[in-house]
Amino acid sequence: MSSLQDRSRAAVWHPCTQMARLAQVPPLPIARGEGPWLIDTDGRRYFDANSSWWVNLFGHSDRPLLDAIKTQLDTLPHVMLAGCTHEPAVRLAERLSARTGGALGHAFFGSDGASAVEIALKQSFHSWKNRGQPAKREFVCLQNSYHGETLGALSVTDVQVFRDAYDPLLMRAHIVPSPDARLANESKALAAMRALLAERHAQIACVIVEPLIQGAAGMVMYSPDYLRGLRAVTREFGVHLIADEIAVGCGRTGSFFAWEQTGADWPDFMLLSKGITGGTMALSLVLTTDEVFETFWSEDVTRGFLHSHSYTGNPLACAAANAVLDRFDAGLLDDTRAQAERLNRALAPLASRVTHLRQRGMILAFDVPDAPPRFAEAFHLKAREHELLIRPIGNTVYLMPPYLIDDAAAAFLAGAVTATLNDVLA
Repeated sequence: MSSLQDRSRAAVWHPCTQMARLAQVPPLPIARGEGPWLIDTDGRRYFDANSSWWVNLFGHSDRPLLDAIKTQLDTLPHVMLAGCTHEPAVRLAERLSARTGGALGHAFFGSDGASAVEIALKQSFHSWKNRGQPAKREFVCLQNSYHGETLGALSVTDVQVFRDAYDPLLMRAHIVPSPDARLANESKALAAMRALLAERHAQIACVIVEPLIQGAAGMVMYSPDYLRGLRAVTREFGVHLIADEIAVGCGRTGSFFAWEQTGADWPDFMLLSKGITGGTMALSLVLTTDEVFETFWSEDVTRGFLHSHSYTGNPLACAAANAVLDRFDAGLLDDTRAQAERLNRALAPLASRVTHLRQRGMILAFDVPDAPPRFAEAFHLKAREHELLIRPIGNTVYLMPPYLIDDAAAAFLAGAVTATLNDVLA
């Protein structure tokens, strides 16, 4: 084990990690990154197939992003957004609003995905309270949903390994069946949602969903039809709808917002984080409507949304996010669709060996039947031997790579994934 690994094991408490197993799964000592590759302290490289938890849209050390941050660093690294404002934040809010046709015209800035979820939940409840409906204080989420690990976000998360230890501390949310294309159950799932809202709409503030793909559930994919129905039923019963696009936004599913594929009215809240800064700075945003915003408009301070953190709307992070949007404005989505096709062709031969090979945009996943114990850990370790950094979820292997997939990269990923699967199943 390298000196850096020893020091890390002694001093750093790693996230989503059982520290007792660091001897068996030592953290990779990464020294630098170049494009889709991470290079360790011994000079060995690893293809970052999961974009370092889904954030590195353009790979590592992307020059335009770094230049945008450096330029901003020379003028204004930070100023509080309470009582002040600055061009990068205003420009970012305006550009995101424009991407919704002005439907979501108000941006509130957070620090990360979980904080965006907390903000949206609080805004939904407080909005109803300001409208004279304080009884609307209940939340609804889907089975197997993941929305973060702070206490509020965890209350609308239904992934057992994250939730159970803290269950006594959590609010009680309604958990309804989730749609899953593998089960062909979208109509039943929507009917269950409708039944709940019909019964409890006077008490329910909002429904929160991950549009098109439930990430931590194992890349569970479903069609836009469910979301169209969900938008209709939340409208019918007067319940807010929160679209958590923290993982699936910023082009991952083939459109900038996954919601765009529904053709339905925009949700009441849209959440962004992860890829919005291309893996450079921590930032999240909550976009919402005039209707919600105006319920807080008052001379009464207590009717305002009194929420903040010290780095709200940090100019460096906003500059990075604006540089990300520059790429999309220049036609990036057309290129990512071509990249998704390359991934599809390269990985297609696996269909005969695995189950439910599935893809939406730049997210591809498959399930491994009869996977051995500790499959995810074993696959991760074997993948390292094939120059691949990848972290399966249970028995689901997924690829969510940077938007840098040419023919050579697609062939490499197919070869490395297949070789790793052979090793683990052998």
